[in-house]
Amino acid sequence: MLLRGMTWLVFFQLLGTGLNVLLLPFLPGPIIGMLLMVVYLSLRGGVSESISLAASGLLTYLPLILVPPAVGIMAYGSEILADATAILLTLGASLALSLPFCGWLMQKMIERQDRRAGQ
Repeated sequence: MLLRGMTWLVFFQLLGTGLNVLLLPFLPGPIIGMLLMVVYLSLRGGVSESISLAASGLLTYLPLILVPPAVGIMAYGSEILADATAILLTLGASLALSLPFCGWLMQKMIERQDRRAGQ
C-alpha cells in the first residue's frame, strides 16, 4: 500500500520534471507535478488510502525542509542584509495584497457554507 502511494507521488514529480524540461522551463518540475496531482485528485474526487499513507509518512520529515533556508541565511547573511530594503518592501507588498484577498475568500467560503446549510 505504501509503495503504491509512493509510486504515485514519484510519478507525478517525474511527469512534472519532464514537462519542465520539454515545455515549461520557467516553472520547477515538482511544482508542475504537484499541480497535475491536484488536478488528478480533483477529477478523481478524493485522495486514495495509498497516497494518504505515503504522504503521511513523508510529513514526518517536513521539518528537514527548513534546514537549507536556515543555512542559507547563516551563510549569506551579509548579502541578505544588503538587500534588506527590497526584501522588506516585497514582503510588505505581498502581505498587503494577500491579506485582503484571504479575508474576501474566507467570506465567500462562509457564504457558500451558509447557502449549503440552508438548503
